Order: sequence, then structure tokens, then C-alpha cells
Amino acid sequence: MPAQRHAELVREIRAHDHRYYVLDDPLITDAEYDRLYRALHELETAHPELVTPGSPTQRVGGQPRSDLRTVEHAAPMLSLDNTYTDEDLAEFERRVLDRLPSGSHPTYAVEPKLDGGSIEVLYRDGRLVGGSTRGDGSSGEEIFENLKTIRSLPLSIDTEQPLTLRAEVVIFRRDLETINAARVANGEAPFANPRNAASGSLRMLDPRIVAQRRLRAIVWQVVEGEALSPTHSGALERLAALGLPTQRQLRVCETLAEVRHAIAEIEQQRSGYPFEIDGAVIKVDAFAAQALLGSTAKFPRWAIAYKFRAERAMTRLRDIVVQVGRTGALTPVAELDPVQLAGTVVSRASLHNANIVSELDVRIDDWVGIEKAGEIIPQVVLVDEGARTGEERPFRMPERCPVCDTPVQRREDQVALRCPNSRCPAIIKGAILHYSRRFAMDVDHLGEALIDQLVDQGMLADVADLYDLRASTLEELERMGRKSAQNVVDAITASRQRTFDRLLTGLGIEHIGQVAARQLAEAAGSLSAFLAWSSDEAAERVANIAGFGPKMVESVTAYLFAPSSRELLRKLLDRGVSQPMPRVEAAPEGPLRGMSFCVTGVLSRKRADVHGAIRSAGGEVHDQVRQGTRYLIAGEKVGKSKLDAARKRGATIIAEDELDAMIAGSKPATEP
Repeated sequence: MPAQRHAELVREIRAHDHRYYVLDDPLITDAEYDRLYRALHELETAHPELVTPGSPTQRVGGQPRSDLRTVEHAAPMLSLDNTYTDEDLAEFERRVLDRLPSGSHPTYAVEPKLDGGSIEVLYRDGRLVGGSTRGDGSSGEEIFENLKTIRSLPLSIDTEQPLTLRAEVVIFRRDLETINAARVANGEAPFANPRNAASGSLRMLDPRIVAQRRLRAIVWQVVEGEALSPTHSGALERLAALGLPTQRQLRVCETLAEVRHAIAEIEQQRSGYPFEIDGAVIKVDAFAAQALLGSTAKFPRWAIAYKFRAERAMTRLRDIVVQVGRTGALTPVAELDPVQLAGTVVSRASLHNANIVSELDVRIDDWVGIEKAGEIIPQVVLVDEGARTGEERPFRMPERCPVCDTPVQRREDQVALRCPNSRCPAIIKGAILHYSRRFAMDVDHLGEALIDQLVDQGMLADVADLYDLRASTLEELERMGRKSAQNVVDAITASRQRTFDRLLTGLGIEHIGQVAARQLAEAAGSLSAFLAWSSDEAAERVANIAGFGPKMVESVTAYLFAPSSRELLRKLLDRGVSQPMPRVEAAPEGPLRGMSFCVTGVLSRKRADVHGAIRSAGGEVHDQVRQGTRYLIAGEKVGKSKLDAARKRGATIIAEDELDAMIAGSKPATEP
């Protein structure tokens, strides 16, 4: 009977999905699984009346979407406060005990802090019906069609209890290796790490591509947990019994000493997990206690993240090469014996500049220690001098540009050596790549490999030449088909509509970041008006921009009146690039009036949204911490340089929730 065979195939495929994607313990080969799937598809083709929304064949939609719409979360997705020391953990418990009834003895759930993309998943009447990205915590982008492709999430479960789940979407390290091998074979750039690959995949418009990314979801919270169990750990056990993918590494601890031991175990096993983690999460286990503890504007008071120190790996440094960036700065880069580090294979690491090479006394063939700065960029942090044999070779920075052979220069106030040749191919490539970035002119489909080809073949000499490219010409390039060529041209055409501040950001004028570019654009109004400024007018207008110091004024005027810059700006104007800035209203009265802020690190919402909230409340935003910056808003993965600058200049360091409290009309706890 077709109906009976259909039910058998659906049950069997679901069981194998659970074994593979949830338990990581497959019983059959990929080829055997594919045969089962084909049999189901053929049966449904012959008997379309058997197709149901819960069938495995219905996971992947047929057509890409045109955009992602924003949806409200069923309940806010709060961030976690961070801690790094045993003392911070003790302080967390003290705050918990202070808010619970006298004599309380809470238990804690300790689990790995997954490093992927956070999502909300909705089950209603036993069916997967919706899902979204974390977004700003209150709302996110609707990604239901993409979530359906994740085979660890069952399309249906045996309960009518409404479930609002919080989960992390991850890619296993071994799966990323397979994905990257295929991308390289197709001429595409490999993903830097599983986290970036997972987060980027969630927001793709074509679920057919998402289905190829081997995404997995791991549930770490259920909003309606009390309907399943009195405790968080018990609720996750109930979810697991329903076939949902949960935190199987969770430990329940009775005391803070047990919590510390559980954290140490997780850190010790860190490299053994198939997915990336960057710490441990400690939660008060009982839902009743969680309700009593409540939350701040941003963080639950019943949970905290313990962040691990950066992973380090030792390997042999085989060579040091020098790269030239868009500003002409020469950066020494270590070529390494490949080594596994924080979920990726690292074969290159930054040495920053000649001073760092000298301070480390790093030599070719040294054994060196590698860490990831902010868990993203590999860098050399130490040299094992005890491992030297005497065969190691010292390194000297070149006296001429390794790309164009121009003699390098060093400015009096800077460490970096620079190539002064503005026509250096490396500088041109870097400038075009910066121009195309999302935060600047947002030219999609224009990656490094394509830019390299276009510059090397003489098709691009500056960013204005982008607007002269034709799809018919691009089609002739290696690995560039008709559709891909048209996508590139369409993206370039769309970038003409970016506002003038985005253009100034993309031009990469020295000392002018996104915030300063917006201020400069507001002062000028448009590209044509900017070009019409006389030298005296430019100096006066730029000097009158709030927060612009002498170096910024000098940089803008020097750029504006350099012959090469004026030629480029005129070319862009002739090609209709950039829209005038909207009229600027006077700074509003508000709780932040008279206050200045710099924002750094990873926040719960887009940096531009934080800047906008500050300005709407009457505050001023700086690109860098400088004299007069009153507050540094620090998110996650903050660079040491900005923290040091804040302390040096007397700026108060606050968290994002403290900013929100200030906007609401109250002072942050750290206000002096």
C-alpha cells in the first residue's frame, strides 16, 4: 500500500536525521540515506495526495525570497552578562542569594556557551511553524524557510504544548572543512570559521543553498519551560525526549565549587567538541527562582557567561611575507605550519608591524605561539626561544614596496612603513575592497578574487571605474558566468543610490570613520557641494564640525585638494554616484544632550542603530575615544586599545544596558 510505505519511509528518514544531526551517531552511509530519500520523493511524485507539511521532502523551498521581513519575538531574547574570573562568579552568586528568600540554596545548570547564530524557533500544535534570527533582542528577521532545511529540527513533534525555543545554529568543524573544500574548488573564498558560516547562512534568501550548508540547531532554552518541568535542566530533558536537539553536555551543580569544576571540565574538553564554544553558561536551574530574580534591561539576573581565555597553539614559523594594505601600510605576516586553533586550521598570522617583530625577536623557523585576537584574527603572541637550534634566521622589513618596488617611507609620528605610490596595485585593490564593504557602499558580489582579476587585467584603476563595467565584459573572466556577471553589475548600479556619508566612508579618508563621515557629509550636503568648496571655506567648515581636531581637518582638506582625489571625485560625480544627505535637524533636547559617546565591541543590535539612538536622545557620537569623549560603550570582544584609550582620557566605560538606562532617564551605576 502506498500510504503504508510512505509512512514507513517518513519514520525511517526522521529516525536517521535524528541519529545523524542530533546524536551525531549515524547508522547508515550518505549513499544509503540518499536512496531512502529518493524512494520517498518518487513515491510522493506518483501519489501527490500523500505529501504533508511534515514530510522530509518539504524541508527545502523551491524559490528564493526577495528579502527578509522583520518579526517580533514571542519574548525578548536577552544577552548574557560576562565574567572571566572566580571572583566574578562569587559575586554573581552573592547577587543571586541577595535577591532570593533567606536560606535559599539554588542549584545551577552549567553548559557550554555555543558560538554560532542565535535563533528563536516556534512549535505550535506539534508543528514547526516559524523562526527568526536574534536581531536586536526584541525582533529579528523571519527565516522559517531556512530553519526548515535544518535536519536536526523535526518538522513535527508529539506534543500540542506551544513551544518557543531559543537555540544556537552551528556548523560542525568537520562539516566546515568539507564545505570549504567545495568552495575552493568552485573558485569561492573559504569561510573563516564555523560561526561566520552559520550566521551568514541563516540570512540567505535561497533555502536551497542553505540546505547545502549542513547547519545544526542546539536548543538551550524553552520559554514555556515551567509547563514541562520545574527546572531548566528538566525542561531540556523533556525536549530531548520529544526528539529535539538539546544541550547534552549540561551539568547540574549544587554548589559554587561544583560550578567551578564543571566550567574547568568544559574548558578542558573544549577542543574535543565537534562545534565551537567560547565559554560556559551558568543558569539558576529552578524556574521559580529565575522568576524571582528577574532581569535588567539587557541581562537576566539568573544567568551569566563565563568566557574562556583565548586558545593558543604552538607551531613552526616557516616564513614572513609582507602585505600592503589600502593605506599603503606594510604588514608582516607569518607563514606557519598549519595548526588547529579555535575551530579553524591556521596557516597565517599577523605580526602587525616592524616594532612587534623586533619586540618578539621572532625569526624564521622559530616555534611560535598563536592566538586569535577577539577570537577572529590569528596573531603571533610569543616565541619559544628555548626551542632554537641556531639555524633560525632574523627578519628585516623591506626598504622597497614588495608589490610596486617604490621606496617605502615612515611618518614621524607612526610606526608603520608605507608605500607612498597611490597607483600601487595593492593599494588600489584594498581601496576598492573597502569601498565595497557593507558599512560603506555595500557592493555585493564583489569579492577579493574578482577585484584582483579586474585590477590585474587593467579593468579597474580606481573605484569610479566600477561604474564603467559591463556584464558582457565580466562574462569573459575566469569562473564568471552570465548570471554572476549581471549580479555584479546590478550591485554596482544599486550602490549609486547610497547617501553621501556612505561614499565618504567608502573613500577611506585618513582619520575619517563612519561617524565622522556622516558629520562631514552633513556639513557639505552633497558630493557636488563638497567639490565646490574653496580651500579657505573647506578649512573653516571642517574645523567647525563638533569633535574634529587638527589632524582630521588637515586630513580632509589634504584629501579634497589633492589632484588625484579631485579627479576621482569628479569621476564619481559624472557617474551619478551618491545621493545628497537629508536635511539635518538641530540636535534634540534629550537625556543625552551635552554627552559624547564612542561605541566598540559586539552589541545586541547594529552599530548604526546604537548611534541613531544616541543622537535621537541628544547625544554626540565619536569614531574613536578622544579628549572630550565622556563614555565608551563596550560590548563583547572589545579591543584592548579602546579600553586603554578610555582610561587614559578619563572616559567612563559602560555596558549597552547602561546606555539604555541613560536614554530612559537614569544614570549608569558606573557614573563617577
